[in-house]
Formats: sequence, structure tokens, C-alpha cells
Amino acid sequence: MSIFYFDIVSVFCKIGCFGMPQVHCRRVESNRFLEDKMKKVLVILAALVSLTILFAQTGAGKQTTDNSKKSTVQQNEGGKKMPKKLVAYFSASGTTARAAKELAEAAKADLYEIRPETKYTSNDLDWRDKSSRSSVEMADKKSRPKLADKNAKIADYDVIFVGFPIWWYVAPHIINSFLEAYDFSGKKVVLFATSGGSGFGNTVKELQPSAPKATVIEGKLLNGRIDKAELAKWAEQF
Repeated sequence: MSIFYFDIVSVFCKIGCFGMPQVHCRRVESNRFLEDKMKKVLVILAALVSLTILFAQTGAGKQTTDNSKKSTVQQNEGGKKMPKKLVAYFSASGTTARAAKELAEAAKADLYEIRPETKYTSNDLDWRDKSSRSSVEMADKKSRPKLADKNAKIADYDVIFVGFPIWWYVAPHIINSFLEAYDFSGKKVVLFATSGGSGFGNTVKELQPSAPKATVIEGKLLNGRIDKAELAKWAEQF
């Protein structure tokens, strides 16, 4: 309404103001000048607000793209989420522990140590002594060494790599204890091992009954120097 008023009065001033005092005309022209200035300021402010909104939307779009990329990384080619992986291992001398840590790093998996309630001593591990603890346990297929804990959150994982040293051509019986302590239904159990020269032998056959509803897979011997790139490629297939 005020703009319309200033426009009319301005016209009046230009044609002689129809008897309007000249001083009033000058005031009107001055007000019109101020009004034009205000309009320019408002236009500049509107432009700044528009640019701010544009930059905000661009940033949000970039964040959405980044989140989309992260989501893509977490999915495989079939559009399914990448399986969550755990490396669980038993190590009597430290050799399998080192291999397990390298595998966990390569597979981007969590790590869990399978520990016996009573640690094995060097005498316990003397395979040449038939009366040693390990010899007695392995001679009895029903032996199940007690676990130090049952804290592995197996339900949270899809693939569990289970590692151990080869004893008497099979897995130590504490691995049976571990498999029988949890529900492995629908899980993939991928075996890996260290040894002085022997292979898996009848390991899968000996372990499958301890996890009857899981898929137990003979995996890989991780002896000596391990190529991390090769290990990552191998772990990726599961």
C-alpha cells in the first residue's frame, strides 16, 4: 500500500504536484530513493539465502552419495549384505594365534580365542609321551576339554573361521568342545590350521557331528609366511 502511495505522489511531483508544497515533493522523492535502496538490499539478501540453501542441498546430496557408497561396500554383487565374519582359534604354542590374527585382518573379521580352562604346558603337549595330557585326550574320541569361557557371540556371525594346530591328523578335541557349546545352525564353519607337515586328514568328518546344522568346510593350512593379499582373496569367497 505504501509503495502504491509513493508511486502516485512521485507522479504528482513530476507534473507539478497539483499545488502540493515543493518541500513535500522533495521528501517524497527522498523516500522513493530510500525505498529503491531497500529493494536492492532485499534482492541481495534473497540471493544470499538462495545460495545458502543451494550449498546446503549440495552438501546433503554429497553426504547421501557417500552413504550410498558405504552401503554399496557393505553389499555384494547380488545385492545382499556382506556376511559378518569371526575368526575363532585355539593355539597351544602361539603359532596358530599368529596365523589367526593375520586372517582376521585380511578378512576384516572379529577375533576370538578358544581357551582351555586349564592351560597346556610343554609336558602336556609332548606327543611322544603316551601319558601326556594331549596324548590321553586324543586317544579318547569322546574327550571334551573344558573351555575357559563361552563368550563367543556366535549368533552375531554368518561365517566362522575356526583355527587350530593339527594333532594326530585331526583337530584337537577342544574344538569339538567349542562347536558343541554354541548353536551353529545355518552357519558356515571354515577350518584353517597350522601343522608340522600333516594335512586335515579326517578333520571335517570328526567335527561335523559337533555342529550338525552347520556347513563345515575344509579350508586352508596357514603354515610359514602368509601372503596377505592371497589370504584376503581366499577369505572373500566365504
